[in-house]
Amino acid sequence: MNEMYNMSIVTHNFGVIGVLGVIFINIFLLLRIKEIKKYRKFMSVFTPIGSVMIAIIVFTGVIMMAAKHLNFTIENIVMIIFAIVFIYLEVKRAKELRYAKVDFSIYKKYAMKILISEVVIILLIGIWMWIKSTTPS
Repeated sequence: MNEMYNMSIVTHNFGVIGVLGVIFINIFLLLRIKEIKKYRKFMSVFTPIGSVMIAIIVFTGVIMMAAKHLNFTIENIVMIIFAIVFIYLEVKRAKELRYAKVDFSIYKKYAMKILISEVVIILLIGIWMWIKSTTPS
């Protein structure tokens, strides 16, 4: 059981790094692409990759909870809430892109706010978990 839990932690950490990578690629392309048509085409291919990265984090989190015998700690509850918020923000961003018409600059500002808030969420929970792991119980 310990091996499964340790492997899940490592996979979970790589999943978080992967999500950060996906967010930074989104930010880079959002700043670089000038036409909404090209951006929509790219996002139709790239959005499933981001969704899989989010699913990796959720799945490994579920495995870690199962290894702990479904012990709901405050950390688990906070991570579940953050996962729901993160998924909600991604759906909101994708929905807005679907209905964005000609003015790509308005969408860029909107999407940039969401992407930056996602980075902040990941960094805050990462810092919090790092602090929790370094302080003695």
